[in-house]
Amino acid sequence: MEGKARVVRLSVFDGVGQEVARRYDVRGVPTFLIFDAQGNLIGRDAGMPDRDKIKALVVGS
Repeated sequence: MEGKARVVRLSVFDGVGQEVARRYDVRGVPTFLIFDAQGNLIGRDAGMPDRDKIKALVVGS
């Protein structure tokens, strides 16, 4: 998936992570938010990640 996606890991214990969690209504950890190239939220996966689902969203965007 190199070159197709950028992974950003945030902590809900720091300011930036808390703001993002509020903005996107994150209620559990871990939560994966998937955005398209324009910055639109196109998918969300909470708990243990479903790698196939995340990969399909990234490749399809």
